[in-house]
Amino acid sequence: MKIDRQQKYQGLVIALQANFYQVLLNQLGSYGVNELLCTCRTRLTQRGERICVGDQVEVESIDWKQRRAVVVSIGPRSSILKRPMVANCTRTLVVVTLNEPNLNPDQLSRFLLTAEAADLPIDVVFNKSDLVTFAIIQQWQKRVYKWGYASFAISSRTGEGLHKLRKHLKTSSLSVICGPSGVGKSSLINSLIPKLNLKVGSVSGRLQRGRHTTRHVELFPIEPNAMIADTPGFNRPDLPDEPQSLGWLFPEIRYAIIKRSCRFRNCLHQGDLGCAIGIEWDRYRFYRQSLEELLEFNKSNPVSFIRNRKGI
Repeated sequence: MKIDRQQKYQGLVIALQANFYQVLLNQLGSYGVNELLCTCRTRLTQRGERICVGDQVEVESIDWKQRRAVVVSIGPRSSILKRPMVANCTRTLVVVTLNEPNLNPDQLSRFLLTAEAADLPIDVVFNKSDLVTFAIIQQWQKRVYKWGYASFAISSRTGEGLHKLRKHLKTSSLSVICGPSGVGKSSLINSLIPKLNLKVGSVSGRLQRGRHTTRHVELFPIEPNAMIADTPGFNRPDLPDEPQSLGWLFPEIRYAIIKRSCRFRNCLHQGDLGCAIGIEWDRYRFYRQSLEELLEFNKSNPVSFIRNRKGI
């Protein structure tokens, strides 16, 4: 077995399973190989460095015949989405449905908060649009627009809206598709890239919950310079760590503060005198409940709160 110990190659981590990393090389290697299954140098884990899908990495000790190599370094990141864990993403698409399963506005908001924490452009995608009336779709699109988000209504089954969405995705180098289980994320990617034929699941009729089909994050090319990430579904994203940071993750609050600041710098926007936000907005109830949940958690976990404040 001849191993190339001298040459180093740059590549993109496109999938991660267990302790192995699938790396797409930036240039063809020997024998026309462009993908390698890699392990990680021990010193990276000893330094606490974690390799994520979307990372640019350097590999060496390449066995071209077996298509194996070792990751020796990780490039700088422009962004990191914590759940699902994806590096260097440039756009987040939160996919939901209005039917099968029914849309839960609070669940959608939790996904939006997770995406907002990564400071990336965000779009909402209403999948399975063929299962509801046009009036219902319009109603929801207007509603999320008031929240601060553009949206797309599409149907993976009929192809409705897919051309417009595909054109939009071509403008982003790495779009992450996330959302609850059963909303059709893998079906959507199959529609955008038909040759993939990803495994898809069904929705439980009794519980209206999706069945997990995607088990790990994986990147797929939609264009030479545009990739999309399929991610595992999960139904209850965590809230951010600090109560003070919660409000900034709501576009409604950000836009209001830009126009007129609150009277007090540490305002938690609970409708107190001098607050510029008020309580007459759609997601106020969800914001208030989330804030109370965070305050209660940090009250009962003071050590965790102090660590979060210090970035430990």
